[in-house]
Amino acid sequence: MNQSALPKKVRIVEVGPRDGLQNEQQTIPTAVKIKLIELLTDAGLNSIEAGSFVNPKWVPQMADSDAVFQGISRVANTTYAALTPNMQGYERAIAAGADEVAIFAAASEAFSQKNINCSITESLQRFPPILDAAQQANIPVRGYISCVLGCPYEGAVSPIVVADIAEQLFSMGCYEISLGDTIGVGTPGQVSEMLALCTQRLPVEKLAVHFHDTYGQALANIYAALLHGVSVVDSSIAGLGGCPYAKGASGNVATEDVLYMLDGLQIHSGVNLDKLLTAGRYISDFLQRSSGSKVANARSQ
Repeated sequence: MNQSALPKKVRIVEVGPRDGLQNEQQTIPTAVKIKLIELLTDAGLNSIEAGSFVNPKWVPQMADSDAVFQGISRVANTTYAALTPNMQGYERAIAAGADEVAIFAAASEAFSQKNINCSITESLQRFPPILDAAQQANIPVRGYISCVLGCPYEGAVSPIVVADIAEQLFSMGCYEISLGDTIGVGTPGQVSEMLALCTQRLPVEKLAVHFHDTYGQALANIYAALLHGVSVVDSSIAGLGGCPYAKGASGNVATEDVLYMLDGLQIHSGVNLDKLLTAGRYISDFLQRSSGSKVANARSQ
């Protein structure tokens, strides 16, 4: 594939305030989360996953998502999204003012059982009521698929299973499907094989990618996805986040590093790198640790 196959424009979906912060051990004050989201918006990000309406018993860090959604100074043409595992979560998200909701399934039976205590089929059966309610309320629904390139319990995952689930979520009414390498084990060849199958079932413009950088493959995997025509990339400021169910899984790919690559490829994203670095510094300073972004660390020398 040649460079001309690359998209001219990419939408970055910032998942740091939810996926990035949800596993932090220390309590992060609501005001810090709000400021982070506002700094990210100021940098030009217009798709931000701002919180999660799961049971606070399972994810205590997200217990204040209502307050976060109600506290942010909203910017026009910016989507503030929430993760909602069930109808109760969906209703709470809408009450709090979420513009968009996300539902999630896994491409691995073992991961599905460990993560949400049900089979893949059972998890998919939970979604139609949410999609029906969202359609009536004109709320977009995004679908996530985790473990698309490997599972901590099962090992290899079949790309055919990923394509099947993506097609089902799309048929249900999800406007976009984000394909997640939850444990960061995938390589560009696997990404190409998976996307070749997925794009036989649904249009490439309905697909997004969500890579963790555990094995240092995330940027290479994103590049492989861009060559397939994918133009939506999930990432997390300062490389925040990991997976509580995946031993040794390091954070999401850092938004700063993705942006640096996109800028170098002359792919438009509308995001300002200097302002993004400010947001990354803010949250890294609060957490009292160095950024997970290579670009941020290089720029801080």
